[in-house]
Amino acid sequence: MNRIIFLTALAMTVAACSHAGQTPPVSVAATKPQSPVAAKATPQPATAKPAAVAAAPQADKNAAGFAVYVKGLRQEAEAAGYPKTLLDQVFPTLKFHHTVVKADKGQPEFVETLDTYLPKRVNAQRIKMARDAYRKYQAELAPISEKYGVPARFIVSLWGLESAFGRITGNYSVPSALATMAYEGRREAMFRREFFLALDILRDGHVTFASMKGSWAGAMGHTQFMPSAFMKYAQDGDGDGHKDIWTNRLDAFASIASYLKTEGWQNGQSWGRQVRLPKNFDYARVIPKGSKDRAQWLQWWRERELPLSQWQKLGVRLADGSPLPTSAMKAAVVMPDDKDGRAYLAYPNYQVLMHWNRSYYFVSSVGYLADEIVAKPAAKKAAAPAP
Repeated sequence: MNRIIFLTALAMTVAACSHAGQTPPVSVAATKPQSPVAAKATPQPATAKPAAVAAAPQADKNAAGFAVYVKGLRQEAEAAGYPKTLLDQVFPTLKFHHTVVKADKGQPEFVETLDTYLPKRVNAQRIKMARDAYRKYQAELAPISEKYGVPARFIVSLWGLESAFGRITGNYSVPSALATMAYEGRREAMFRREFFLALDILRDGHVTFASMKGSWAGAMGHTQFMPSAFMKYAQDGDGDGHKDIWTNRLDAFASIASYLKTEGWQNGQSWGRQVRLPKNFDYARVIPKGSKDRAQWLQWWRERELPLSQWQKLGVRLADGSPLPTSAMKAAVVMPDDKDGRAYLAYPNYQVLMHWNRSYYFVSSVGYLADEIVAKPAAKKAAAPAP
């Protein structure tokens, strides 16, 4: 999985986009999560042919060079047999967004820890909005949750963190954003594929061209799916024949649930829980950070996972010091901020959330918000539930 971290719309103040605007795709070391949807490796569409026109050298990126590049894209699209009416609608509108190139190259770096990240991304206002949405849309969420085997609270949590409950979805024309990102050249092959997949979505009538808006990196709608993720996971939640993640809430809910189910969500299990480690804990048992790709991270997981009973014997306890639940479930220890930060026992569903976005911070925020959606008032909270 390509390490493309999208500045997700985890904070409602990120008005320029959504997930990560969702979108701005690129990353800041250890601060902004990577959007797993944008980094999906999908087969190159039959319509996307090898580049006919190479991108200009990085130093020469400008509107004139972009115009030449777009001519090459059009030639490929014509050769692939896209309807002329569609190409005549899309290609004259393609614009070079210099600000996109600048954003992709020059995001500021700053240090952030989970203790500073969570309060900003999952603040009291967002928790309230998530709880309100969970209650308000229960009639819509319940059948989708049952169909896909995914708890409604996780659907709402991802919806809230990716697009602020559909409020921040991006204002860029997706084809223009993707063409600009391809022309920029740093990840040309990926963004060319995404561009042609966007044409596929338009050709298939799931959204009008005018409504195909997204982040500056091309992540779209309530779910902030890149076109490749749309093709794999998007669903027609209301049966109208279209998969509309831009304006149709039911389609968005079903698409989020479809994503999680497709990637292996295990119904009846949670995502993980914060734990307390003993003083003599062997930190070699913690999954390392800095994996080169998802495959390596999963390998590290497999090498370190143990049944909860084994973690109990090793002295791991719940955050309040009480024993771990009695369960044969296996889990692995993750520490987003290493020895100085929080420790979590991560369950199999944690892997699914890390497929969406391979960032411990992002997954922690999704799980935390999902837990808060159904949390009881502090004074009435019962003992920690079983996994």
